[in-house]
Amino acid sequence: MSYVLDDLDRRIITATQAGLPLCAEPYKAVAEEVGCTADEVMARMTTMLEAGAIRRIGVVPNHYKLGYTANGMTVWNVADEDIQAAGREIGNFEFVSHCYHRPRHLPYWPYNLFAMVHGRTAGEVDEKVALIAKALGARARGHQVLLSTKILKKTGLRLAA
Repeated sequence: MSYVLDDLDRRIITATQAGLPLCAEPYKAVAEEVGCTADEVMARMTTMLEAGAIRRIGVVPNHYKLGYTANGMTVWNVADEDIQAAGREIGNFEFVSHCYHRPRHLPYWPYNLFAMVHGRTAGEVDEKVALIAKALGARARGHQVLLSTKILKKTGLRLAA
């Protein structure tokens, strides 16, 4: 499906690209800024999401500001036939912020299941990784933990105002 942004869509994206306003009624605040109703803002954002014009509407926490300064992308070598079930299981851990399947790049990179783990210390991350390893059991044929060394600026679509 091809979707063409109109002027109101662009105004909504511009008004929300740095995040929704931190208030009791964020869609109402956006609506007042762009000159429509809150229902129209929500309907437009839903349509843009369904059409692929925007990828998601969600929270992007700064884990460092929340005290989670030890963050590790865990990478796992899981049999392809087990990847869906393993991913759902690992993604349900409360300490995993995102979990997804990626292609292997043999012979250099055997890992195909990625799960981001957050902790206040490297030791805490290690404890959580051990829980994942226990849950995966023999399905895990190897893994690594790639600890973050700095936070990168996370941004999505940006339109000029």
